[in-house]
Amino acid sequence: MIFKQLRQNMYVEDTVFNAIYPPRIQAVAERHWTPVAVAKMAAEYLVEAPGKKVLDIGAGAGKFCLIGAASTKGFFYGVEQRASLTKMSRKIADKHNINNVEFINSNINEISFSDFEAFYFFNPFFENIDTSHPIDDTILPDRNLYDAYSAYVKEQLNKTPVGTRLVTYWSKWDEIPRKFDLVDSACNGFLNFWKKVA
Repeated sequence: MIFKQLRQNMYVEDTVFNAIYPPRIQAVAERHWTPVAVAKMAAEYLVEAPGKKVLDIGAGAGKFCLIGAASTKGFFYGVEQRASLTKMSRKIADKHNINNVEFINSNINEISFSDFEAFYFFNPFFENIDTSHPIDDTILPDRNLYDAYSAYVKEQLNKTPVGTRLVTYWSKWDEIPRKFDLVDSACNGFLNFWKKVA
């Protein structure tokens, strides 16, 4: 039902969407998963033309990708290091016949950005420096990983072609190369829309 509503551009409450997840995933939703309204705004900006390939860097429970795939004509790829979350996201996509989404169980530093055309970044590495609200206990926080992953993302974004689009949400901007210009922002400056200009 919710995916049908998203396909028809209808409003969906976060509490309603989050009910597709098990209680443990719902419990961390407000802190770790993209709100529906934010996901829709970001996806619409990233999918400037049908068929655009969007990479969600740190997909978590897959919420952004599922919403983006249901509400646009883009193809969404979510990379996530937790195998349990990747498996769960795939099951939801299959159950609801969302065919323009794929979930990849991997670390971001094993992914080449050249396979994608647009990027979404909801501060996925922050759990390595802020241990107050962990998703679970399967990943041990490590400040060096935050620095290494951010540097890798920056390096990969640097190699993307002019015109590449990027959306960041609650980001410290550590991963954004200077070649990207800020095009617009929303949500009191927490949601930012970027475009590569050089």
